[in-house]
Amino acid sequence: MGTAGTLESAGVRAGDEVVVPAYGNAEVAEAVVRVGAVPVFADVDADSYCLDPAAVSAAVSGRTVAVVAVHRFGRQADAGRIRDVGRRHGLLVVVEGELGAEPDGVERRRTHAAYLDGRLSGVVTPTAAAGHTYERYVVRVPGNGRPDRDAFARALRARGVACQVPVRAPVYRMPGLRREVFLPCTERAVEETLALPVHAGLSRRELHKIVSACNALGGLLQPAF
Repeated sequence: MGTAGTLESAGVRAGDEVVVPAYGNAEVAEAVVRVGAVPVFADVDADSYCLDPAAVSAAVSGRTVAVVAVHRFGRQADAGRIRDVGRRHGLLVVVEGELGAEPDGVERRRTHAAYLDGRLSGVVTPTAAAGHTYERYVVRVPGNGRPDRDAFARALRARGVACQVPVRAPVYRMPGLRREVFLPCTERAVEETLALPVHAGLSRRELHKIVSACNALGGLLQPAF
């Protein structure tokens, strides 16, 4: 049915507010707009990159009717706590998987992630969590913001590591969705996150190449004081 269809069938209408993640793809916020409702952006948890239940609660107003949470990078949103917020305020809670997720090769990806967790230095590895399927292996690059992360990514690519910046901008800065808000965990995640290869087909040699390239660069980019 999709997000827009779910909201429409639940009676969400023009003028209603729907709390959505500020970090990630724009499709959820765009679906809210399509039904005539207003997306209200809430900050994400610094470890999971999914909606922070406390931020959801803080974003609720008298016009809020729903919350849409999205699992991110194979990490589950805290649906239990978000549903608790929904019950307290009488809200519809919709929990969605991430678009483009890879259903196959989960155990292989977990094995690769464990290998990287134990060997990478110079980057902050993902926080382990029950049920994490590592659709993407997202690290944080320390430094003073996006230029450092981007320089690190360019250096990795020059060494043959096909890394990607997973999210380029907060959703509230995207065309048609702009809002005058600043959400600190979202802003920091946008500036620091980098997705390293973790797909099931990686060989041990390729994993070693990722580790060697990252660890050779770690420490070159120091925080500004």
